[in-house]
Amino acid sequence: MTHQKPSPVDIADWRPEDNQFWETTGKKIAYRNLWISVPSLLCGFAVWGMWGIITVQMLNLGFPFTQAELFTLTAISGLAGATMRIPSSFYIRLAGGRNTIFLTTAMLLAPAIGTGLALQHKDWPLWVFQMLALWSGVGGGNFASSMSNITTFFPKRLQGTALGLNAGLGNFGVTSMQILIPLVMTVSLFGSLGDPMPLVKDSGWILGKIVAGTPTYIQNAGFVWVLLLAPLAVFSFFGMNNLLPISPNIGGTLVAFFKITWIYTLTFIPAGLGLYLYMPKPLGLGLVNMWIAMPMIIVGTLYLMKLAAFGTMKDNIKAQFGIFRNKHTWSLTVLYIVTFGSFIGFSMALPLSITVIFGISHLPDAAGIMQHTLKNPNAPSALTYAWIGPFVGALIRPVGGWIADKVGGSIVTQAISVVMVGASGGVGYVMMQAYGSATPEQYFSTFMWLFVLLFAASGIGNGSTFRTVGVIFDRQQAGPVLGWTSAVAAYGAFIAPVVIGQQIKAGTPQTAMYGFAIFYALCLVLNWWFYLRPGSEIKNP
Repeated sequence: MTHQKPSPVDIADWRPEDNQFWETTGKKIAYRNLWISVPSLLCGFAVWGMWGIITVQMLNLGFPFTQAELFTLTAISGLAGATMRIPSSFYIRLAGGRNTIFLTTAMLLAPAIGTGLALQHKDWPLWVFQMLALWSGVGGGNFASSMSNITTFFPKRLQGTALGLNAGLGNFGVTSMQILIPLVMTVSLFGSLGDPMPLVKDSGWILGKIVAGTPTYIQNAGFVWVLLLAPLAVFSFFGMNNLLPISPNIGGTLVAFFKITWIYTLTFIPAGLGLYLYMPKPLGLGLVNMWIAMPMIIVGTLYLMKLAAFGTMKDNIKAQFGIFRNKHTWSLTVLYIVTFGSFIGFSMALPLSITVIFGISHLPDAAGIMQHTLKNPNAPSALTYAWIGPFVGALIRPVGGWIADKVGGSIVTQAISVVMVGASGGVGYVMMQAYGSATPEQYFSTFMWLFVLLFAASGIGNGSTFRTVGVIFDRQQAGPVLGWTSAVAAYGAFIAPVVIGQQIKAGTPQTAMYGFAIFYALCLVLNWWFYLRPGSEIKNP
């Protein structure tokens, strides 16, 4: 008589704080899940953030949309990705890590293919591209579930390092996208899947300028991710695990898939409604501003999740909503906006900002009124330089986690906040000088170095904030808290393109960066009050 072997996917015994268990069993399993998680998260970031590069090339190819309309594509994908992180914070407990990572990775195939098809048609209306940008938000949502999953595999002493590796290497999706998309747009990678379009304006890639008239396969910006997503979905399905102590009521693989699909479908309702109320006519109603639309979407998403849950889902969601009664959930949410919110927001806004600010010679007309319409022949290409900042921020992120493991998360967060106050103010001043100059390119080097400093500080701070969450919260709550804080911080991907775009349109781009500097200064005080001052409830260290 033979006995059925237990499923290798579902692990019932998981004790990472037990050193003997960790060294003999847990370590190998944890790192296998981590190394599958990293490239899956990388592709999620790439699909989510690709509109920051696509919009630049749409401008270079002469798509019939204004600069403001193209900024909306970046902002919509940013908002959708942030909103998708809210339910993603809870998926690991509801559906299991392996089930969640597989399905959410496979889901990215739809916006990747759809974007490739749509970009072959200049005559298609703006709303088609806006819907695809909204759909790309699934990639942004993946961060919350990925981080919630990885934190459950590792002991507390390795939280900063493990989460820093997952997030830092995963964040290379932004850099990979910014390097890979301009490259694949220059070659007929998929042959019969589309004809090239000639560049109307000069473009570029990491090795320099691509002159106007060059045939360009912009559809490859979407299609290229299919080559990576398909095998990664297979690897995650067969190589990852569900931890039953963390996910006790999965209910089977198909039931888990249904839970994720059901909740994600609901999430599109408040996101779509909020955008419709926010977007100006004729695309929307234009009734509320950004600062009203975001809270409406967040509250609406949470309410729908709670209302539509059923069976064991209802109990699990109710239990995880307990994180909102802890004041440290809210303080760390604000601090995570400083770090990840800045990283992803500037990643989204930087390419088009470079194109608009440095790609135009800003000259007064006969009446002395400043004009911002004349092409700058010496303009730097956004596609040549925009990848550098996100690359540095992602590369240094694991270092931030490692340092925080050694000296304490809040000390590191305090130091980088000081740097970000100064760098943001400096960027604002340089943007003001460039936007009032007939030769803005003379300010570009200083502009880029300051932005690289901002990205480096935000990357280090990402790792330190993860460490703080891992120290303050227990294993059951740390995952949802990481997911929630990352969800709210990801709204930076919506805020930064909108705020910078609005201020560029108003002729005062420096105001956006000065505003960010003030916010960083306030958060510096918040971090000191909660975690560093004498007599604080939790000293870290």
